[in-house]
Amino acid sequence: MTSEVRDFAVRILDQHRIMTLATNRPDGWPQATVVGYANDGLTIYCFVARLSQKYSNIIRDSRVSVAIASDFSQPLEIKGLSLAGKAVPVTQTAEFNRASEIFMKRYPEYADWPRPNPAFAPMLRIQPTVVSVLDYSKGFGHSDLVKIEDGDLRPVSAQRHRWFGRAT
Repeated sequence: MTSEVRDFAVRILDQHRIMTLATNRPDGWPQATVVGYANDGLTIYCFVARLSQKYSNIIRDSRVSVAIASDFSQPLEIKGLSLAGKAVPVTQTAEFNRASEIFMKRYPEYADWPRPNPAFAPMLRIQPTVVSVLDYSKGFGHSDLVKIEDGDLRPVSAQRHRWFGRAT
C-alpha cells in the first residue's frame, strides 16, 4: 500500500465516528448495523452488546465488512472507504485498556460514564484484510483496492473510470 493510500484511509477513519458494520447471519443473509468506533491506524475498535445478533454472527463467522463516508453536496466530493476483515473480541487486558483510552478520546462525552464491562459489552478489534478507498475527486467512481497480508500492505488494483468526460 502506498503511503498516500494508507494516509487517505487513516484520515477517513480519523474524521468519522460512525460506521456501517455488516456481519453474516446464520441464514446467509448479511446484516448491516451502524456502530460507533475508534481506530488505531487501520485497526478499528468498537463495543457491541454481548446479547446482540451482530455479536452472535461474529462469534460464528468473524468475517465482516465496514463502510464509512460522509454526505456530500457534489458527486465529485465523495470520499470514503469500505473494507473487509476479521472481527474478534479483545481479550488481552493491555490491549483493552489501550483501545479504551483511544475510544474515550474519540468520545469525550462519555467521560463520566463507567467503562463498558466486557461481560455485557465486549470490545471488538476489526483488522482489515482488504481496503477500498473511494476518492471521486480523482474521477467519478474512482477507488483504490488494497489487499493486506501479514501486515504487508500492497496495492492490488486501482479501478479507473471514464465517466462524464473525465478520464482518470
